[in-house]
Amino acid sequence: MTTEKRNIQPLIEKEEEHLHNILSTEDVKEFKNMVGEFRDTWTKKQIFRTETEARISVLQDMKYPTKAAKYWQCVREQNVFLENLMGLSFDYRRNDVKIKRLEKKILEEKEDNLKQELWQIDLDEKRYAKASMELTAKDRMRELKMWSKLKVEFNDGTFDTGDVNQHQLDSYNKIMQHKSKTLTPGSSQAEVFNVMGQLQTIERVKKDGELDHNKKQSITSESSFGKKPE
Repeated sequence: MTTEKRNIQPLIEKEEEHLHNILSTEDVKEFKNMVGEFRDTWTKKQIFRTETEARISVLQDMKYPTKAAKYWQCVREQNVFLENLMGLSFDYRRNDVKIKRLEKKILEEKEDNLKQELWQIDLDEKRYAKASMELTAKDRMRELKMWSKLKVEFNDGTFDTGDVNQHQLDSYNKIMQHKSKTLTPGSSQAEVFNVMGQLQTIERVKKDGELDHNKKQSITSESSFGKKPE
């Protein structure tokens, strides 16, 4: 996808003549002088999360205290973006068909100028939406690659990358230990009951070996996805 496909400057410039309907003459003049800046702002605006936000806000240590926990959260996040990118692709294709239909209707309408005008507004809107979808798709792909990079980083070979269940007992234990340290005399009974109840249950499950059979039955994935290159 080229930069030209995502260039909205012609779309903005085309709409300038209609801004007189909602802006003063002076504001329209200033708007025209700012079109280049608007294009720059639209192109570089943040859409989805940066790597800084992913590491600090999403994969924060209190919530994901192990590399395994971080890895599996990366898997979840990446899958969400994959699903959304596929959905966006369907929307883009559907929008393209609507653009073609509108172009055909405008071309074939010979008598009703008002119909043509309304269809032209719809067409301009669809073309703007198309440019926005292209920009969104680019940033979704950026974040997909970011989660891939983070998966490789956290996969140190010490945990099962084929079965999310295998790391959870250890990870939940650390999470609940962190939470227990935040409890104060002012914590509600429900908060204390929830945290201490889970901690006690984790200790019992570990002691009784209730989940040991899962480890024996688990087939560790040999997939190269999310692994560091040898």
